[in-house]
Amino acid sequence: MKIRIERVNGELQRQIAKVIANDIKDPRLQGALVSVTKVHTTPDLKYAKVHLSIYADSDEKKKEAFDTVVRSRAFIRNKMKDAVQIRLLPELNFVIDNSVDYGMHIDKILSTMVIPPAEENDN
Repeated sequence: MKIRIERVNGELQRQIAKVIANDIKDPRLQGALVSVTKVHTTPDLKYAKVHLSIYADSDEKKKEAFDTVVRSRAFIRNKMKDAVQIRLLPELNFVIDNSVDYGMHIDKILSTMVIPPAEENDN
């Protein structure tokens, strides 16, 4: 059963990303790059949590792009009905994935740290 859920998650991720990139023609998405990083579906296939990573010039544009995708939830689901061949298409719940931003923040902190050279022990 676990393999089936993973396959469903992968297919939903591909199809949601395709719909967001190609089919949503909202001008509020023009200044942002939206990518689907993960999809977690419940075992009964009723709900899917979709993690979005949004790259934009400002936090306002990120929020606007996220709100646009959330408002387009029904449109995305309708576009996916023909593409995804499962009996029950899950309800989509979108969340922002900040893991990339957090990783860049940690990388910046690590790059500013000075690590002393290792001492050699000659015994």
